[in-house]
Amino acid sequence: MRKIIFWVHTSIDGHIDGPQGEFDWPVMGDELSAYSETLTERVDTFLYGRGVWEGMAAFWPTAESVSDHPHVLRFTPIWRSTPKIVFSTTLKDADWGTTVLGKNLAEDVAELKRQPGKDLLLTGGSALAAALTELGLIDEYHIAVHPVVLGGGRPLFAARADRLGLRLVESRTCDSQVVVMRYDRA
Repeated sequence: MRKIIFWVHTSIDGHIDGPQGEFDWPVMGDELSAYSETLTERVDTFLYGRGVWEGMAAFWPTAESVSDHPHVLRFTPIWRSTPKIVFSTTLKDADWGTTVLGKNLAEDVAELKRQPGKDLLLTGGSALAAALTELGLIDEYHIAVHPVVLGGGRPLFAARADRLGLRLVESRTCDSQVVVMRYDRA
């Protein structure tokens, strides 16, 4: 069965974006870029909620025209060629090899996990990750903690009615500044 891998950047104070929605603070050094690229090698499909999809679709199709960062240059063709699924009840269609699903999250994701293929990568966001966590459908959590205090923004994890136990599998420091932790469901 395929796994869902959740890859997310957060601030030290647990926010995935700033108080005004800004996402200009993650620093993709060589080691963190390599870690991210290793995750993409394990998967054959990217998963997004609508908000993250809109940000990705606004940047990655023409990313190399606005940035010459080595990670951007390596990831842009991967992003373009990898199938993408957006979970949304309001978005009707999307470009760049993207399928929109929104009828029944639990059934749609369970079916994706049953299909043959490599794992599935859920990137960023909080609402879709929270819903999939609640359903017990995320298998691995890869959390990059950046050395910044944002003082507000969307929290990494939404409030829950009950506690969620995770098991730390790996932790490492990338580029002498970002701590990446990998957790599996306990």
